[in-house]
Amino acid sequence: MPVPMIDGIELKAVQHIRQETAVGFVEQQIAGLEGTLHQKLGRRSYRVSLQGCLLATTATDDLATLQDKASKGEEVSFTADITAALNIEKMVIQQFRAEQTVGLQGQITYQMTLAESPPLPPPAEVSAFGGLDDFGLGDMGFDAGALGDVLSDIQDQAGSVLDAVDSALSAVDQLSALAKLGDITNISNPLKPLTEKVGELGNLNEPVTGLTTALGNIQP
Repeated sequence: MPVPMIDGIELKAVQHIRQETAVGFVEQQIAGLEGTLHQKLGRRSYRVSLQGCLLATTATDDLATLQDKASKGEEVSFTADITAALNIEKMVIQQFRAEQTVGLQGQITYQMTLAESPPLPPPAEVSAFGGLDDFGLGDMGFDAGALGDVLSDIQDQAGSVLDAVDSALSAVDQLSALAKLGDITNISNPLKPLTEKVGELGNLNEPVTGLTTALGNIQP
């Protein structure tokens, strides 16, 4: 039978190994339902408990290594028959306890608990418009890359329209303010800069045309 190992340390004198799995159910009481609904939130980390003794020839060195690993809390690799089917990549030593028998032999026994330490999921990839390729647009006959370019053009054209509208509205606000001043017949053409701004409304035709053209490029 293969010897359980923590990194490069062989635990040849293991006397007891126990593996635990907690699925992670939450009980939900439903009105009118006889019994309790169990909602699965996700499996918790696998846990392994070991008890054994260290061989006299290497006990001092092995004990020091295990104590160091337990103190640092770093991930370790663990292999044993009892976890062969669980696909555990890394574990951490949650608890470690050692006892030494007083006497000539000075035998060292230990107890430890290891818990699975799964890798973090990859970071979410953020792309324009939420990642069009992830929505299977290719299967629908769309070129996701070209569609992204078209949508970007639409966004630019829409921005041009909004900028022009904002300028025009600002000019109207200024005209309204001047109107409240009363008689402005003696002022030498004070409205020329403002009328030029209002005249920019006539230039909306170009960005609106560009927006319409960009929208027309979206074809399956």
